[in-house]
Amino acid sequence: MYSLVTGCAGFIGSHLTRALIESGEDVIGIDCFTDYYDRKIKENNIADLLKSERFTFLKEDLINTGILTGILSKTKWVFHLAAQPGVRASWGKNYEIYVKNNILVTQRLLEAAKDFPIKKFVFASSSSVYGDCELPMKEDAKASPVSPYGISKFTCEHLCKLYAVNYGMHIVMLRYFTVFGPGQRPDMAFNRFIRAILNDQEITIYGNGKQTRDFTYVADIVRGTIQAAKSQGEGIFNIGGGSEIALIDAVKLLEAIIGRKARLKFMEKEKGDMKDTLADIKRAKKIFKYKPEYNLIKGLEEEVRWLSKIEKFK
Repeated sequence: MYSLVTGCAGFIGSHLTRALIESGEDVIGIDCFTDYYDRKIKENNIADLLKSERFTFLKEDLINTGILTGILSKTKWVFHLAAQPGVRASWGKNYEIYVKNNILVTQRLLEAAKDFPIKKFVFASSSSVYGDCELPMKEDAKASPVSPYGISKFTCEHLCKLYAVNYGMHIVMLRYFTVFGPGQRPDMAFNRFIRAILNDQEITIYGNGKQTRDFTYVADIVRGTIQAAKSQGEGIFNIGGGSEIALIDAVKLLEAIIGRKARLKFMEKEKGDMKDTLADIKRAKKIFKYKPEYNLIKGLEEEVRWLSKIEKFK
């Protein structure tokens, strides 16, 4: 039996695939290499995985579900991470891409999976579904997304609930909180900030920098995801770092780690950016013993070390 990982060449997907293989699992990975960022980055993410006998890679778009029947008949866990990311890019005509790659793909995968005895269907959701609500964010809080991206993820959650109720599927939805670490996408804050500081370039801060985030190290995200698949838990769970920090203070941490001052440029707050996030992780801790092991400083040191190895800086 296999574990199926969609979006296996992405930031989190490649880390998850690697962890599953290292734990002795056979993995089928699917990725269509969307053009949201440089394809070469994704190819590098799975270069080592392609050498493993435990890994089978399929370059396919999940909108075409014909390939899934043969795969799902021998799949015990589905990890659905494939999605169109990005809050700021989800406005206007671009939303068509989010409808296709997030909502429609998720519905088609659920429809294909419902006829097979899959032990657990794990859907990667996002803290973006909450919008600006009371902290800490709890799974039973009223979700009110403030971006089209958040709406797409919230819609996918509802689809998961419908298939769980109507077809008896065992589904867990994990709301990831701002994931960082080695391999982080180039458009994400810490990747941009680290490269800017090392190159003595300006860092653009949208808003006043006092907005807070619950940053979660990728190894903790992966561990929580696998724990959720193995557990009896179903429904919605927060997977976060469990603490919050203002963006401007996170930049100060990077200055201390790198040993250089950041050049900051403040711009107007972007539409769809949430004011603050903080995960209540009590439910995940109770049901499948989730506990983040990386604090922000330790995680940032790892990301700085990784970027310093793969890029040349001034």
